Amino acid sequence: MKRDKHISEAVIRRLPRYYRHLDNLHYDGITRISSQKLADVLGCTASQIRQDLSCFGEFGQQGYGYNVSRLRAEIASILGMDRGRHCVVVGMGNLGRALVRNFPFSANGFILDAGFDLIEDQEGKNTFGLPVYPAEDLERHLARLKPDVAVLVTPRSVASQMANRLVTAGIKGIWNFTNIELNIDEPEKVILENVHFSDSLLSLSYRITAEELKK
Repeated sequence: MKRDKHISEAVIRRLPRYYRHLDNLHYDGITRISSQKLADVLGCTASQIRQDLSCFGEFGQQGYGYNVSRLRAEIASILGMDRGRHCVVVGMGNLGRALVRNFPFSANGFILDAGFDLIEDQEGKNTFGLPVYPAEDLERHLARLKPDVAVLVTPRSVASQMANRLVTAGIKGIWNFTNIELNIDEPEKVILENVHFSDSLLSLSYRITAEELKK
C-alpha cells in the first residue's frame, strides 16, 4: 500500500467517515459504488474522494467505480483497525462506565483490557465484565497489559497528572474526554485526540441561532 510521507489532518479526519458509510453499504449488500454516488452520500465532491484515496494507492476502476467490500477493508487497514490495538479506560465514573458498556471498541479494532478508578478499593472488581483496578496501581498493571491507548475520563482536577503518568508508562495515545487541554510534560511521546462535547453542542446552537436570525 502506497502512503505519502505527509497526510493532511483534513484527509485523516475524513477517512473514518468514508469507512462508516462504506460499512453501511457493505451491510446493505451493495457491492460497488461510483465515486460520484459515494460523494453524494457524503456531501462532498467525487474529486475530493479520489484525491484523498490517492494518498494511499489506487482503489477504483474506471467504468466500474469502487468495490465496496475491498475499499472498506483497505480503509480499515489504513486506519489500523486490523492491528488489534489494546486500550484501557482511566476513570470509571458515569461517563467511563457508559463507554465501557455502550461504545463498540471491538468493532473499531480495539481490545478493551481494563479500567482504572480513583477509588482505592477497586482491586478485583469489574464493570460489565471489565476488570477494574485502583489508579494507584496504574503503572504496575500497564507494565503487564502493555496497552496502546488510554481512554481518559477522570475529573478535570487530576486529568493532566494522570495523563503524564500514562505517558511515562509508555502509552502511545490518549483519547481525552476530560474537556480540558492536557498539560503534558513530554508531548512528543504521545498522540492526543481530544473529545469536546461542548464544542459540538455549541456549534449546533450557533447553526440554530443563525437560522433563526434569517427569519
